[in-house]
Amino acid sequence: MKHYLIRVYGRVQGVGFRYFTERLALKYEIIGTVKNVEDYVEVYAQGDDASLESFTQAVIKGASPASRVDTYTIDELEINNQYQNFRAIS
Repeated sequence: MKHYLIRVYGRVQGVGFRYFTERLALKYEIIGTVKNVEDYVEVYAQGDDASLESFTQAVIKGASPASRVDTYTIDELEINNQYQNFRAIS
């Protein structure tokens, strides 16, 4: 089990990125959150190692067809026992 903070920069706001990220999280059984922050999208994602790696790769490739990821950062965090599901935060 791992917990990542993924910051995604590029054309990732107003293009359905959060919605597609939620769908990816469901597919890969990831829990956490996604939200727009200033000029990037912030994803807190937690799951088993293999699922989290697959989810992370899908997100950084561009979660929605209209998005474009220019750059990203990934930080590994302590496990968060507060997550129950994956949701977009406004």
